[in-house]
Amino acid sequence: MSSIKEFMTQDHRDCDEIFAQMEDAVASKSAEALSKFEAFQDALTNHFKMEETVLFPMFEQKTGMTQGPTQVMVMEHEQMRELLSKMQDAIESNDNDKFFGLSETLMILMQQHNMKEEQMLYTMAQQHLGEDADHIISRMRTIAQ
Repeated sequence: MSSIKEFMTQDHRDCDEIFAQMEDAVASKSAEALSKFEAFQDALTNHFKMEETVLFPMFEQKTGMTQGPTQVMVMEHEQMRELLSKMQDAIESNDNDKFFGLSETLMILMQQHNMKEEQMLYTMAQQHLGEDADHIISRMRTIAQ
């Protein structure tokens, strides 16, 4: 049995690794740069889907906190989606300076966002939803495929 916090934290680490691969590919002007970007975009988008369609609604239902931490996280997801869109435009137009400026902004936002989730939200989710962790993780895995 994995905890919600362990599962989601590992997914953050997996996204971080794909992010690093993407940046390396863009920096080296690799032919794989766009596909590495798309892999990162898919991984991050899947992470958001797991949270927004499974974890957050279940957490809100269990705790009654609908205008609390989950709403802040969703707002930050939207900011990251906007950055991804701009990064895609930059990579498709071969504007590496713009890409890396956006990439740096995204990295900082992700680090701050992930810290809040890992230190607070996932801990709270595990406390309130721990008895259903296996079921919740199973549902999230289905989304991530």
